[in-house]
Amino acid sequence: MDDCLFCSIANGTIPSAKIFQSENLYAFLDLHPANKGHTLIIPREHCADIFDLNPAIGREVLEAVQRIARAILTVTGATGFNLIQNNGKVAGQEIFHLHWHIIPRFEHDGFSLWKPGDYDSQEEMNRLATAIKVQIS
Repeated sequence: MDDCLFCSIANGTIPSAKIFQSENLYAFLDLHPANKGHTLIIPREHCADIFDLNPAIGREVLEAVQRIARAILTVTGATGFNLIQNNGKVAGQEIFHLHWHIIPRFEHDGFSLWKPGDYDSQEEMNRLATAIKVQIS
């Protein structure tokens, strides 16, 4: 896609701090990292969100995440990482080209993902679980 920032990065039109590439994937350091070493993995072929991804590439994504995350932990000294993938504006997706964030984590780094909530009751949780299961089948 001509006007997609991540497509331009993947094809080399816009420079990036590339750390990995394959036929289907491209990974580079985030320009505005949550923590140093924060990396983005994108499919080379444009797709807006997880629903557009060719499922055959899924295994390659997981293998790349494992390989890249191990390298990030080793190089940065981080003791953990978050793997984040947002879908839709309301979920925090700002660039509508599918991407995964690998964010290295350090003790007391101050990075927070969400404020935990609660269901009103066990019955409410069970009703929601049942409705989702029905929709899946």
